[in-house]
Amino acid sequence: MIYCGIDWAERTHDVALVDNTGKLLAKRHITDDAAGYQLLIDLLAEHGDTEEDPIPIAIETSRGLLVAVLRQGKRRVFAINPMAAARYRDRHSVSRKKSDPGDALVLANILRTDMHAHRPLPDDSDLARAIAVLARAQQDAVWNRQQMANQLRSLLREYYPAALKAFAVWANGLCRPEARTLLKLAPTPAGAARLSRTQISAALKRAGRKRGIEADTERLRNVLHSEGAHQPPLVEEALGKQMLALLIQLEAACTAADDLAKAVEEAFPQHPDADVILSFPGLGVQLGARVLAEIGDDRQRFSDARGLKAYAGSSPITRASGKKSSITRRRIKNDRLNHAGYLWTFAALTGSPGAKAHYRRRREEHGDWHAAALRNLFNRMLGQLFHCLQDHVAM
Repeated sequence: MIYCGIDWAERTHDVALVDNTGKLLAKRHITDDAAGYQLLIDLLAEHGDTEEDPIPIAIETSRGLLVAVLRQGKRRVFAINPMAAARYRDRHSVSRKKSDPGDALVLANILRTDMHAHRPLPDDSDLARAIAVLARAQQDAVWNRQQMANQLRSLLREYYPAALKAFAVWANGLCRPEARTLLKLAPTPAGAARLSRTQISAALKRAGRKRGIEADTERLRNVLHSEGAHQPPLVEEALGKQMLALLIQLEAACTAADDLAKAVEEAFPQHPDADVILSFPGLGVQLGARVLAEIGDDRQRFSDARGLKAYAGSSPITRASGKKSSITRRRIKNDRLNHAGYLWTFAALTGSPGAKAHYRRRREEHGDWHAAALRNLFNRMLGQLFHCLQDHVAM
C-alpha cells in the first residue's frame, strides 16, 4: 500500500508518499491554490491512486479547501492531532529536529504503522456539514454577544449604574433592543436625566415594544432621573463615547446571533434526524442542531454508545497504576458537545419527570454535586440518543 502525509500550512503544503516498508517514494511542495491541488491529485494518480482504491491521507487539520478536495469520492482522510504527531516525531529522531518535509513524512508513517488506531474523518452528508457550520457559528455568535455584554456592563458600572438598574428587570438585559435604543439616546447619566416621558416611550416603540409601554416608561423615567454619584463632566462624556463604541459591537453581535439562529431554524428541520433529536426532552431547534453538528449523521463513526460518550466527555475515565486507582471526569473531549449536553440536561430537568428523578437520585443517594449529577444524566441520555438514531425511532 501507499500512504500519504501532508504537512498543512497557510500558503504552502509539503507532501510525502511512502510504501508499506517505509521507503520514501515521492515528496512535493505545493501551493494552496487550484494549481497546487491539481499537482497533488496528479502525484497521487502517478502512484496508483484510483477512485475505487484511493490512497489514504494524513493531515493535521479537518477543515479548509484542501481537505474538501481530498474528501471527494471514497478516500479516507485522517485528521491527526498535532500533539500526537509531535509524539510520533520523537520515534524517528532523538535530536528534536523539525522541518515541514519531515513532518509530512512522519504523518505518512503514522498511517503506515498505526492507521488502525486513528479514525478517518466521518462521512457526513452535505446537509449535516452545512448545519454544523451554521450551528457552530451561531454558538460562537452567542458567546461573542455575551462577552460584549459583559464588557458593556463593566463599563456602565463605572459611571452609569442607573442604566444597569433600569434594565435589570428584563431578560437578557443589555442585549435587549429596548436597552440598546435607550443607551444610544442617552449615553450618559446627565443625558438620561433630561429624557422626557415622550422620548422614552418613543424609544421603546422604535425598539419594537407593543405592550406595557406606559408602565415601563414611568419606571424607566423614575430610575434614570434618580440622584446618584457622577464622574466629572469631561470624564463622563469620554466614558459615554467609549460606551457607544462598545454598543456598536454589541449590536453587531446581536444581529449576527439572530440571523444565524434563523438560518439554523431553516436548515435543521430539513435533516432526517431532526425529528428523532427533537423528540428528546430539553432539546429545541438551536440546541438540537448543535448536538447534530458534533455527532454528525455517519452511522459508522462510533462503533457503540461508549465511543460517543467518551467523545462527549460524559463518561468517566479510570486511571490505575499499581495500587493506586482513581475515577475522574474526562478533560479531553469535544467541548462544544459537552457544553450542549450541560444545557440539554439542565433544560430536561423541567421537561422530563424521569430526568428529574435521575438527577435527584444522583444528588441524594450518590452524593453527586450539581455538575456531576448533570454529567451522569447526560451520559444516560446520550446513550439513549445513540440507539434512537441508529434505529431512527423517536424517544
